[in-house]
Amino acid sequence: MTLRAYLPAWTHEWIEILVPGLQILGIVLVAWLLLQLVRRVLGRTAERYQLPMDLVRPVRNGLRWIIYGAALLLVMERLGVSATVLWTGFTGFVTVAAVAFFAGWSVLSNLFCAVLIFSTRPFWLHDVVELIDSGDKPGLKGRVVDIRLVYTTLEDVTPEHQGALLQVPNSLFFQKALRRWRAPEASAPSILGL
Repeated sequence: MTLRAYLPAWTHEWIEILVPGLQILGIVLVAWLLLQLVRRVLGRTAERYQLPMDLVRPVRNGLRWIIYGAALLLVMERLGVSATVLWTGFTGFVTVAAVAFFAGWSVLSNLFCAVLIFSTRPFWLHDVVELIDSGDKPGLKGRVVDIRLVYTTLEDVTPEHQGALLQVPNSLFFQKALRRWRAPEASAPSILGL
């Protein structure tokens, strides 16, 4: 016998709404209780073993997001969304995000290195710099004529390419050894180049 046989006829249409609703409420309640348990266990463990909060906080946040994700998947399944569809959508999103991250990594790296160049000032405008792989081999050499967010422009000073412009990615200045000759006018320009 099913549950419907024991209930009045007017409740039969509400069972299809009530049962999944109670199951969702149960999932949320169990997730909340699990979060409280994790918080308490991690707190006691950190106190007992005198663990730094910088170590405990990321573990607690990671477990919290795992519990949230599992609860969300269970709720979505109770609402009729297939776990296969959810998993396919999630893995597709992660794949696209990973490709976009790796595609933008070099640009982000150069932007960050531009901030470092402006803040640490390993060279100034009009200085002559040389990027070298090792001390005995000549590398890229030129006078700094412009520093932008992605590239630093060097005017080539070698006799065979005199005056040619080299656009060097900013990240290269932090990957190789840098040899620098100060410009004759050794006044320090401002960040804006004024």
